[in-house]
Amino acid sequence: MTARLALPAAGLVAALVLTACGDGAGAGDTSAAGDGRIKVAVTPVPHADILGYVAQELAPSAGLEIEIVEFTDYVQPNAALDQGEVDANYYQHGVYLADQEKAAGYDFTGLGTISFQPMGLYSDTVTDLADLPQGAEIALPNDPVNGSRGLKLLAAEGVITLADPDAAVPTLLDVTDNPKDLKFTEVEAAQLPRSLTDVDVAAVPGNYALEAELRPAEDALVTEDTSNTTYANQLVVRAGDEDDPDVRTLLELLTSEEVRAFIDETYQGAVVAAF
Repeated sequence: MTARLALPAAGLVAALVLTACGDGAGAGDTSAAGDGRIKVAVTPVPHADILGYVAQELAPSAGLEIEIVEFTDYVQPNAALDQGEVDANYYQHGVYLADQEKAAGYDFTGLGTISFQPMGLYSDTVTDLADLPQGAEIALPNDPVNGSRGLKLLAAEGVITLADPDAAVPTLLDVTDNPKDLKFTEVEAAQLPRSLTDVDVAAVPGNYALEAELRPAEDALVTEDTSNTTYANQLVVRAGDEDDPDVRTLLELLTSEEVRAFIDETYQGAVVAAF
C-alpha cells in the first residue's frame, strides 16, 4: 500500500510569489521585452516551488522580477502563452511540446532542459507487477503523450508488448500482446492519485505524485529511469522571444548550480536537475 509524505517546505517559497492560479485570474498583457519583469505559467509541484525559489532567492540580485501564474492542468499554460497572457511557461517536456504544437498550431520554442520527475506506476493493493491479477484495471493519463509513457513503463516491465517499443507516442492501439487481459482507463492526469482507490495500478506523472504526497522512490512499483531526460521539462517561450534579455536571465537562473542544489536537497531524487 502506498504511503503519503508531507510536501516539501519549498511550497511556502512559491506561495510568497504566486499571483494567480487555476483559471489564470490576473493574467493580462505581458511585460515589455527587457524591462526586468517576466510572467511565467507553471503547474504546482515541483515547478512552482523551483521557480518560487528562483524568484525569491536569485532573481532580485539579477535585476529580474518574476510573476508566477499557477495552473493545475497541462492545457492552460500553453494556451496562456499562445494568447500572450504570460511570457513563458515551465512545466512541459519536449515530446509533449511537439505534440501540442502539432495539435493546436502553437509556434513555441523550448529553451534547454531544467528538471525531470519520473513517472511511476503506483498501487494501493499490488506490491509487485508480477502479481497483477488477470483483468486488472490500469489507469493512464488521458493525454496522449503521458499516456504513452505509462504504456512504455508497462512494456519495459514485460507486462504488455508494444508494436514498436521505440515509438515516440504509442497508444493503446499499439498494444500487440496483453497476456493478463488488462483493462485500461484514461483519467485526467491530476486525478490519477485519487484513482488509486478504484483501480489496481495508476501511471502517475511525477509532478502529480509529489503533489499527492507520494514518494516515487519508496511508493512506486517502478519508475522511469532518471538518467533518461527525454521527458525533462523546459522553459518554453513563443518563437521569436528566445533572445529576450529577461528570458535569457531567467534561463540562466533556472540552470544555475544554486537551483541544482535546491532540487537535490528538496526532492531527494524524486526530481532531478536536467542541465
